[in-house]
Parts: sequence; structure tokens; C-alpha cells
Amino acid sequence: MSSLQDAFICDAVRTPIGRLGGSLAYVRADDLAALPLQALMARNPTVDWSAVDEVVLGCANQAGEDNRNLARMAALLSGLPVSVPGTTMNRLCASGLDAVGTAARAIRAGEAELIIAGGAESMTRAPLVMAKAEAAFQRSVQIEDTSLGWRFVNPLMKAAYGVESMPQTGENVARDYQVSRADQDAFALRSQQRAAAAQASGFFAEEIVVVEAKDAKGRPVPFEKDEHPRESTLETLAKLKVLFPPDGTVTAGNASGLNDGAAAMIVASAAAVKKHGLRPRARILGMATAGVPPRVMGVGPIPATEKLMARTGLKIGDFDIVELNEAFASQALAVLRGLGLPDDGHHVNMHGGAIALGHPLGMSGARLALTATHALEKTGGRYALCTLCVGVGQGVALALERV
Repeated sequence: MSSLQDAFICDAVRTPIGRLGGSLAYVRADDLAALPLQALMARNPTVDWSAVDEVVLGCANQAGEDNRNLARMAALLSGLPVSVPGTTMNRLCASGLDAVGTAARAIRAGEAELIIAGGAESMTRAPLVMAKAEAAFQRSVQIEDTSLGWRFVNPLMKAAYGVESMPQTGENVARDYQVSRADQDAFALRSQQRAAAAQASGFFAEEIVVVEAKDAKGRPVPFEKDEHPRESTLETLAKLKVLFPPDGTVTAGNASGLNDGAAAMIVASAAAVKKHGLRPRARILGMATAGVPPRVMGVGPIPATEKLMARTGLKIGDFDIVELNEAFASQALAVLRGLGLPDDGHHVNMHGGAIALGHPLGMSGARLALTATHALEKTGGRYALCTLCVGVGQGVALALERV
């Protein structure tokens, strides 16, 4: 272990998160991914950008304008030197965190010194896709929406593991782990309240770069604030219809949204920090992944975090900040209880989570790492945990230490 290099998160930025069909609806996915890269370049004039070893971005779709290797496209569109390569990672919901962890692994192994890592997703602009004909003169067409979830289902997969929708997996977790509707709604309300307080305090403004978005007529419109959060009460949440009647518990109010956004950060070795005049903010201590049954994909962070703690020697009580992606309140609560954390822990998603802020799939993990770093600095804490569940049954967890 002593021969490994340190990998540091330095400057990090993100776009505001847009609602489905909202302020980022007219921004192509590749242009969206380029925005935080351009911001990093503008904010760090002392960096020799030709020295960047890799651009690693997470993206879950890659079926539309985000095809042809989103990271490479974003690097070229951002104005980075053409010599800087790019690779796109897809671990669905955790793609952005996987990108950050992968960048750190390359630096710690001594195979890179300076990497831009992050993620992007335009769920609004995810295309409809059509299957190719399987016979001459075929007169039927199979069309699938690529915004979220299964498409072109393999019958063998369906027979062996099932192909429940994401909300159905949230329902499975609620039932299997006995998470009540009332507890889910209370968790969702806390997310909204904490996000509103963070917006009001200017916390998120410190990590956001203003986007010159476009309206339907192509006119520039400044976009500077996450637009998914909404005012809620327990009464209004309780009135929302369940997605799976008659005895379901998951609603639009206690689930994350379909959203657009991008985030990126500079990950650097100690030598690169010194050479390029960077400020190290957090040390990446490690990343771990794990698999769980697809029907309860939401509990993936439990074994991933346990594996991470075993590798790093950290205990759950050592983390001063926990950023847990809120795909659904049901799975978030099941994870917290599985890790021995309280439902309402102040240090868990202390500025709100995906239920309030939204969940642009490829971006979300990178946002967690960015926000966790930011929160460590604000609170003076030492260690942070970032973790997400992943469709098809996985979990990813990453540990940070404030510098």
C-alpha cells in the first residue's frame, strides 16, 4: 500500500440540474458534458491542459446525442487539446462515481497524473430507438424509450432474474425490508427541506457554473439554480397516488426524478498538484463495488460500503458526511438501516438528495463526490462516504478524506 500515489480531488464544478423537459431540454448531451470541462479550464489558468492523461465521464444512455464516446466528444467540444483522450463509463446510476474512482485508481497505480472525471446525462433528450428487422419484409416494429430502465429485454434474463421497472424494485425493497409509506414520505420531506435550506444559504451556488441554456426558439437563457426541488408537506405527499396499487408505497413524491445535468472535477497526483498550481481538496481513499439481486437493486450500497470499509479500515461511524443517492426513499431507508445509520441522521444527505435535486443518471455519482467534498470543507469533517444503488443489481461506494 505504501507504494501507491495519493489521488486528490481538486477543483470541481457542475451544472444546475434540470427537470425533464426543463431548462436544459434544448442542450445536447455532448454540449452539456462539455460545459463543466470548459468551466474547469477557465477557472484553472495555471494548468497545462495538454498534460491531461484522460477524460473519464459516466453516462448511462449513449443511445442518442451522447453516442460516439461522450467523454471524447465533450473533450473536443470543450476546447481541450486534441491530444487529450477520453473514455465513457456506464455503470448506469453510478457511472459518474465509477468515473471518479477509476481516475483515482489510475493515479494511485502510477499510470496517470492528471485526469478530468465526472459524468453527464440528458434524460430529456434520450431517444426512442427501434429494433432492426429480424426477417425480410417484416411488418412490425419494436420501439423503446431509452430514458430509463429495461429495453429489448432478453427473455433468458427475464426468466432468471425478472425485469422489474425501477419503481417496482423500490416497491420490492419496501416490502422485503418493511419500510412503511409514512417513513418514506417523511424521508422525502426531509430531502426537500434540506435542499431548500441549502439553496437559500448559497451552498449549491458555490458548486454550480451558470449555463447559457436555450429556449424553444434558440434564444439564450441563463440557468443557474437546480429546478427539480419543490415545496412539500407530509399532507401533500400522503395524498399522492401510489405507482402500484392497491397496496403500494412508492409515489412520485418519494422517488427521484428524470433529469438533465453534468459535473466534472480535476483528479490529480501530488506531483501534478504542485506542477499545475492546483489546490487539493479531498483525498480519494478507495472505491468498492458489489452485486445484489436485480429485483432489490436499491440495497446495493450495503455490501459495497461494507466491502469499502473492510478495504480502508474505516467504520460507518467514522464518516462525518454521507452522500447516499436517493433513487427511492424506500431503498435509501433500507440502506441506512442496513448500515446502522439513523433515518434522519444530520450528516446523511445534509443538503438534500436526489428526491429533491433530481437524478441525471450519469452525473449523479460525480455530484455526490463533489457535494461531499464541499460539505467536508464547510463542516470541517474528515471522512465522507459516497454511495449509489445501480440498476440490474449493483452498488458502488467511494471514500474521501478532507485535505
